[in-house]
Amino acid sequence: MGDFGKKGVVGKKGVVRAICISAVRGVEKKRIDEGHFLRDFGIEGDAHAGNWHRQVSLLSYDRVEAFNARGANVKDGAFGENLVVEGIDFRSLPVGTRLVCGEVELEMTQIGKECHSHCAIYQRMGECIMPREGVFARVVREGIIRPGDVMEVRAADPGRPLTAAVITLSDKGAKGERKDESGPAAKEMLEKAGYAVLELLLLPDEPSLLKKELIRLADSRQVDLVLTSGGTGFSMRDQTPEATMEIAERNAPGIAEAIRYRSMEVTDRAMLGRGVSVIRKKTLIVNLPGSPKAVRESLGFILGALEHGLNILRGSAFECGNDAGEDKKMGGEGK
Repeated sequence: MGDFGKKGVVGKKGVVRAICISAVRGVEKKRIDEGHFLRDFGIEGDAHAGNWHRQVSLLSYDRVEAFNARGANVKDGAFGENLVVEGIDFRSLPVGTRLVCGEVELEMTQIGKECHSHCAIYQRMGECIMPREGVFARVVREGIIRPGDVMEVRAADPGRPLTAAVITLSDKGAKGERKDESGPAAKEMLEKAGYAVLELLLLPDEPSLLKKELIRLADSRQVDLVLTSGGTGFSMRDQTPEATMEIAERNAPGIAEAIRYRSMEVTDRAMLGRGVSVIRKKTLIVNLPGSPKAVRESLGFILGALEHGLNILRGSAFECGNDAGEDKKMGGEGK
């Protein structure tokens, strides 16, 4: 279970203090006596329910109380949260964590949320805790939740697939002047390999936009793998490697080196590729070239070896996954 299990969080229990919904988006939610949680949808009657990853929002009662102690005086649902639970620090749990309350089972899908427009709470207090402390989940098993019900934290499903996101960088593509074929090509290969591709994005060659999305995908959605396509050449607009390195926490150069090495067997122009491969928290980020053909070739070179590394990042595998002989070949760094 990795660090998650070691901290003793699994099995921790809390008490539901409030269930809140709203009929329309963008307004405060109101308390209800019970919530009917529908599988792969959300809470019946809530405007934020639907076929997406943010079906249910949760906030720790303890965090709200600490905020109110500073004079906020907010009521349940004021932050737009669906569930207020005492005794569980949701912000400390990883994506994939299961939250079980009676018959209902939720799976955490995102931590935090960007605040696009400052709410009345922010205007009054100078901050809002929902973007920082709130988490989101999807409904895995349906049922009824009422105030006073006990919620239990359980480890993520060990059999869940590795997750991925694909970002294509293209000025013309973002303007609708060119169809993106690189992103869908990568998505198709990943899905055939058993990955769950959570997002497929198309952005202009703007470093600030790329950095923002990479940070969100690694920190909030906590995807296992992010692939970028495009922006790795010599053009002045090609800034993908630089943007990727700016948000990186650790380097993983062997993957990018392997792509260039194998690609040299196809064309000597592969030496001009500037793509990098890095790690941010528990997410691996790999830059791929921009053409669909090069994406298929590059991903084909590395896809078979990625799973072991991603499982190590996730905490479900160890460095010495093969044997002592392999460990020696890798410099004896296995543990």
